[in-house]
Amino acid sequence: MNSHADTRGTAVPLNDVLFSVENGIATIVLNRPERRNALSIAANERLYEIWEQLDSDPSIQVAILTSADCGTFCAGMDLREAAEMNAKTGKDILQLLRDPMYQRMRSVSVPIVAAMTGHFTAGGMVLALNADLRIGLAGTSGGITEAKVGRGSPWAVPMLWMLPQPVLLELMLTGEMMPVERFAALGFVNYVEATPDAVRTRARQIAERIVGNAPLTVRASKQTVNTAMALGSVAGFARAQEIFAPVYASQDAQEGPKAFAEKRKPIWKGR
Repeated sequence: MNSHADTRGTAVPLNDVLFSVENGIATIVLNRPERRNALSIAANERLYEIWEQLDSDPSIQVAILTSADCGTFCAGMDLREAAEMNAKTGKDILQLLRDPMYQRMRSVSVPIVAAMTGHFTAGGMVLALNADLRIGLAGTSGGITEAKVGRGSPWAVPMLWMLPQPVLLELMLTGEMMPVERFAALGFVNYVEATPDAVRTRARQIAERIVGNAPLTVRASKQTVNTAMALGSVAGFARAQEIFAPVYASQDAQEGPKAFAEKRKPIWKGR
């Protein structure tokens, strides 16, 4: 198994999470189909490294997060590994993770599109809600199943801005799965496609549209929405104007109208 050492010297299998970049689009693939793409300690560490890379590589303008086909986008935490590590160390698995709630993912500056080619639950739901756009597979379901296994879901708080409160509480309290079609009807999922390949194709189409837009505007748009969720309408609007001030002052802000007048595609510089 190919691996490399992280900053703490821990061996991280490279094939647990695949990563590639092409034409400004990063593709991240959870690659543990034999465990229903459950999130191991190594996968958690690799994803943290990738979130860092998305922010440090200026060539990346959008990311697609998907997984190996096995009927499940992500089954959440690897509970088998969690039990093994608890028996070995006496610690809960969250104590062994650098980013147990995937908060670093939420602060990534470029948009993340979740191409969910199967069921999504627990940690899989964490990844889904921390993405910015979501494509689901027809006939699959999503859920917050922590109540069934004695775990917790503090990470679900942002979903109060994405789903009606009674629906969110039903998910959290019952631990039952909900059809992706209902998530789409409630606006949590952007599109539902018939096959895994169609899910990935739709995600790619959206990513390509994003890449074609002004990168400073795209990043500021994501930042303003997340900021407004935290601050509220009035303070959020005030902060949004501050966030967009550099965008209006950029060369790209002049290039857009100029390209429109000259009837050509704009050439974005990202500055």
